[in-house]
Amino acid sequence: MKKRTALATALLALPLGALAQQNPTPAPPASPTQAVPPRADTTQPPPTRITLDEAIRLALQHNHALLAARSTILQNQAQEITANLRPNPVLSWDTQFLPIFQPNNFTADYFENQAQFDIGIGYLFERGKKRQHRLQAAKDQTAVTRAQVTDNERQLTFNLSQQFVNVLLAQSTLDLAQQDYDSFQKTVDISESRFKAGDMSEGDLLKIKLQLLQFQSDVFAARLSKVQALASLRQLLGFESVPDNYDVEGSLDYQPVHAGLDDLKALALRTRPDLQAAHLGVTAAHSQESLAEANGKRDLNVTFDYSHVAGVNSGTFFFNIDLPIFDRNQGEIARTRYAITQFQELQSEASQQVLTDVVDAFEALHSNDQIIQLYRGGYVEQAQKSRDITEYAYRKGAASLLDFLDSERTYRANQLAYRQALASYMTALEQMRQAVGTRNLP
Repeated sequence: MKKRTALATALLALPLGALAQQNPTPAPPASPTQAVPPRADTTQPPPTRITLDEAIRLALQHNHALLAARSTILQNQAQEITANLRPNPVLSWDTQFLPIFQPNNFTADYFENQAQFDIGIGYLFERGKKRQHRLQAAKDQTAVTRAQVTDNERQLTFNLSQQFVNVLLAQSTLDLAQQDYDSFQKTVDISESRFKAGDMSEGDLLKIKLQLLQFQSDVFAARLSKVQALASLRQLLGFESVPDNYDVEGSLDYQPVHAGLDDLKALALRTRPDLQAAHLGVTAAHSQESLAEANGKRDLNVTFDYSHVAGVNSGTFFFNIDLPIFDRNQGEIARTRYAITQFQELQSEASQQVLTDVVDAFEALHSNDQIIQLYRGGYVEQAQKSRDITEYAYRKGAASLLDFLDSERTYRANQLAYRQALASYMTALEQMRQAVGTRNLP
């Protein structure tokens, strides 16, 4: 407002002749504020760049949720130590016939000939190989836990790969937005020259400059998407595993898969860790049944006592064992047998889930592959060629402004769709690797 007031005051101060001598050609409209931030600060050190393989390695080493899951393996191994322990021996002793109420009798002769002293040691002999069965059951449970942790690694690898693809898509979108902005800025400069030369109306020039706002907004939105994608990826990596200014290394790429559905199914049945955990769960259930049957055996308790009675030294053996008339651990044995049936059904369900995951991933990959082939078959080149021809014709005055803006929108939409199709294909490829259980697809 102050600038407009000062300008009006200056115009009033000029003589009428001076105003009449001014050039009647109108000035071009002011360009919109160049609000696009600089691309990079060259004074700062370059960011640390990581590839997908490096990102997976860092996540497997530093992801806290995975590290917490791995601690369960150590806990199970500690339970193996407990399961392999033998019973402790029992030490017992007693003293009888002490002359507490006749202090005068506290003599060596009295203790030698009248008092009684006993000391003994006992041990519980476990029958039915209980310790061996406990140890085997604990080892089988550790194997199940280890397979489950491996499956957690599979899930983490897929989530990280998917987020890595999101970062690549955000970077590709940012590059496209910046490229479109730079290209359209040149068009704005040419349009201003044409306006000054009288080849373009002020209305058309304003339309072009207003269109520049969309390109600026696209750059801002793309940069925000990349920052958010990098933050989500860093959480999976482990926040302390990468510096603040880290970035990813790679690009959206098409990698064809030539393996058939039957080969992928067979590979998944061999390598999926969750299916292996289900197999090991059946084995662990059988171990629990064997342990329950062993616990049904009654243990023998043997004690040896040394006694000193009335000057005579003697030894005594004591034996005791429960009579398995009522409690033979029938309930626990029956429960473990039902548990075997349960884990067998879970194993069958896991096998069906694996095959379903492979079929779904294969169809998704095949569908995205067909979309990629459509774009690579000519649609991308045609959209770019149409934009270039229309832009050249517009700069030479042979095409209208509406034709030029329409070709620009079509080209941008085509490029964004193609990049999103590549990202979808790469995500489907990671889903296939997750469904099969290995990153090395045939």
